[in-house]
Amino acid sequence: MSNDHRDQTMTRRTVIQRMVGGAAGAVGIRRVGFGHQKTAPGGAIRLERQATGSEIWQVTTEQYDQSNIYCEVPYCSKDSRRFIYIRKNPKLEGPNNTELMVVELGTWKQHRLDVCVGIVGAAITPEGMFYYLKEADGGQDLLRADLSEGRPENVHRLSNRWLNSLGTLSADGRYYLCGKRMDEKYSLFGILRIDLKTGQETIIDQDPFILNPHPQCDPGDPNRVMIQHNRGGKHAPDGKLEQLTGPEGATLYLLSVSDGKRTGLQVGKPYTTPCTGHQAWIGKTGRILLTVAASGDYAPAKGNLLGVRAGQPARVVAGGYTFAHVGVSRCGRFFSCDDWKPPYSVVIGSTETGRTAVVCESKSSPSGHQNTHPHPYLTPDLKWVIFNSNRSGSPHVHAASVPEGMVETLAKA
Repeated sequence: MSNDHRDQTMTRRTVIQRMVGGAAGAVGIRRVGFGHQKTAPGGAIRLERQATGSEIWQVTTEQYDQSNIYCEVPYCSKDSRRFIYIRKNPKLEGPNNTELMVVELGTWKQHRLDVCVGIVGAAITPEGMFYYLKEADGGQDLLRADLSEGRPENVHRLSNRWLNSLGTLSADGRYYLCGKRMDEKYSLFGILRIDLKTGQETIIDQDPFILNPHPQCDPGDPNRVMIQHNRGGKHAPDGKLEQLTGPEGATLYLLSVSDGKRTGLQVGKPYTTPCTGHQAWIGKTGRILLTVAASGDYAPAKGNLLGVRAGQPARVVAGGYTFAHVGVSRCGRFFSCDDWKPPYSVVIGSTETGRTAVVCESKSSPSGHQNTHPHPYLTPDLKWVIFNSNRSGSPHVHAASVPEGMVETLAKA
């Protein structure tokens, strides 16, 4: 379970090591033989065609601290023509030192959308509306931009500070939610709800162990958000992380957006091995896909990728790999994961049949830096997987084409 977003000024860290052909839009880019590189007009480098048939493109070429943001949901426009990534530019001074870069899939042309405070607060809707935080005039603003149009607009001026997680939007678009540190001693954390209609800010939940909450709103229920509960987690008063969890390990619960009422889920101890801290909603089904520590009854051969819904026990969705980070397609029918052992393959599968297939080898060498973790996600049209890798020696954002016929095969019972 990764400590992805402690605070806007802190480096993202993880303890995950303790746990566990024919792509649309590529017209005009000549394919070359296996292992031969080619540079596209947009600057991306075609690295190779792997044995699976997947073509691997290194999208970024400059030496920045950069990543695909995360993998729980696709950070793409609704039509899958564009995706967004972040990079920290050392030439930028002040708090807005992170660039938001939009890439056109296939041509690999990219442009800067805006600058922001970093990954904290970032959120995206199924319609491709991207939200982010930006410092301005001594305060902090919440902005949004449709990735298809690329025109940022100011949404809300924040009165709360110390946000410490990715953001999320309720299914009806009315509420923006984000994790928040509640005190200077890092001893209490909360969930901030912003009513985008009235501008009202409300803390709807508080707990010492939601230090890394990963809030995710249910795409099918505007009154429900999933929260990660790192039981026993602790920071020192100066903000240094002392432990991500205690012996209890992590679990998940649901939170009512309207009144903050909690509903526990039967994952983590005592129901399963501890949650790894990687989970996502399975479309609008009301079910959640997650990984747990790959041991005992949930060893790779038996399956550590689970599905759960409120009031029911968790069940294995797929096995055969040491599943780590989780993403679910916008349609909810497919998932993407990284297999947590060399060569850190990118695996996709069906949430309905449980069938899986390797799209490609990421060839990354994960470290404590999140942008060395593959974090793969499927584009909404299911034709590309966007992931991180430091196979070149530095972290870069990559795209892998999903081999022709793979998705259709996975969907067959």
